[in-house]
Amino acid sequence: MNKGSQIAKTGFNNEKEITQKFNQWQSDVEAQQWLEIMQYKLDEIEWVKATRVSGHKTDVNVQIQIKLKQALDIQNIQVKLVSNKKGFNQVDKRWVDSYVSLWNIPEHIATLLKYFTGEKAPYIKNPKDPRRMFATEFSDKEQDELLSWLTQNKIMILADIIKGRGELSAEWVLVAQKLPSNARWILKNISEVLNHYGHGEIKISPRGSINFAKILIQRKGGDGGANTAKMLQFKLDPTELFDI
Repeated sequence: MNKGSQIAKTGFNNEKEITQKFNQWQSDVEAQQWLEIMQYKLDEIEWVKATRVSGHKTDVNVQIQIKLKQALDIQNIQVKLVSNKKGFNQVDKRWVDSYVSLWNIPEHIATLLKYFTGEKAPYIKNPKDPRRMFATEFSDKEQDELLSWLTQNKIMILADIIKGRGELSAEWVLVAQKLPSNARWILKNISEVLNHYGHGEIKISPRGSINFAKILIQRKGGDGGANTAKMLQFKLDPTELFDI
């Protein structure tokens, strides 16, 4: 079993439960294991206070007071709860214009992304889907320009969609998998997570989505046909962290 990966007795239902486990760290074996993975010595901890966070990449904020140390340690944890053996999980979704503001996307690239999501109607005759364009339906020049921009900005994009920015950016990712037969968890430092999902080629998939290394970029879709189906989304498989 990989370092940081453990069998869980019953699995975890939500972020609230994980927060409670940290707050009961003196008697909770799994919380103690998480703190040790974070390189803390349990006998040096004075107290731990965990709180849930919403609207950020961090789901659980953990404050740790070390004995004889004046400053607090703060660890931000992103939680991924999965109930399948494998499967993509959304890590970020926004309107294209929101990404334009965040990443200073050039107008011609933003326009392509809006064709891709359906914010702009297809400009070609007989598209596969009358609501939007697949990346395979762009001209060779457009595909090259899009892939080139994504490649040039790969590090920034990866960090923003997985780690986030500011005081509540994620420093750890806790994946808790709960299956009918068993449950397990793994806690990984954000640098390992970024290295893993950023490893690989940036290319257009045969089905017309975009493979951004180990991340999938696609039109959100669904939502019962609501306008929000036209948002751009990034997805990854959290269970891959069990294998690194």
